[in-house]
Amino acid sequence: MSDGRSGVAPAPRTIQAWRMDGNDGVVTSCAACGKRNRILRARLQDDPVCGHCKQKIFPRKPVLVTDATWTAQVEESPIPVLVDFWAPWCGPCRAVAPVLDAIAAERAGRVKIAKLNVDENPGSASRFGVQAIPTMILFRGPQQIDQLRGAVPRSVIEERLDRVR
Repeated sequence: MSDGRSGVAPAPRTIQAWRMDGNDGVVTSCAACGKRNRILRARLQDDPVCGHCKQKIFPRKPVLVTDATWTAQVEESPIPVLVDFWAPWCGPCRAVAPVLDAIAAERAGRVKIAKLNVDENPGSASRFGVQAIPTMILFRGPQQIDQLRGAVPRSVIEERLDRVR
């Protein structure tokens, strides 16, 4: 992913909470076809399949996030989200991109990898005090869980992700 855009999945739509027969769940859009699916919260970690297209609901590659889509893609995600604050001119950001692509594929359904271009989306970058890139922040809903600064090795990223359950 040399320019940061190729191979990036379109962002699925907002989730909604629902309750039926005492079971909590969410409604989220499929990353492959965009159709909405109901998923029990207890089954979120099972990497569910779309009832319409039979593909996995959660993305297998990084999702582009903007200031406008931040709430829907990060804060309302039913699974933790690792947001990569990057810029296309940043060499270390380009070096980390293939690692994040691989992690997105391997941990699909357990964590979503999102990419936010700080040049095009200064609001979110300033909101979280991002002054150096690459910066990766791990979120569970609207809450920041962890932060990594710089082009860290894959093992460090995976260690931090392993802490989130």
